[in-house]
Amino acid sequence: MSPCRFCEIAAGQLPANVIWADGDVVVFLDSRPLLKGHTLVVPRAHVATFGDLPADRLTTMFAVVQRICRAVEVGLGAEGAFVAMNNKVSQSVPHLHVHVVPRKHKDGLRGFFWPRVHYENDAERDAFAEKICAALG
Repeated sequence: MSPCRFCEIAAGQLPANVIWADGDVVVFLDSRPLLKGHTLVVPRAHVATFGDLPADRLTTMFAVVQRICRAVEVGLGAEGAFVAMNNKVSQSVPHLHVHVVPRKHKDGLRGFFWPRVHYENDAERDAFAEKICAALG
């Protein structure tokens, strides 16, 4: 079995634009965003699926998801956010993760046709991370 990319990010072994980290949860920009500012919220400990997340960690995990959702909206001037989780099917990394995607009307996301976008360069990606971090306070 190959190493889990999200566990490696959580351990600081792979580079990522980390937005938030504590003993239980790590938040970072998606490397293949649906829209710029697309963020992933993951438990630090390896948990493959939603069903595997211990019940006593639900509140901790989703309190961070809620906080990141607010920060994405405020920090990026988004009109709202798309918050979602794939479970097994379409789960590109077998480590539980919640997507928080900034949304604006007519941003191009429709139904389940979601083309990926790219940051122009590292500086643009870093600027998005900084805006979200600043909104966290």
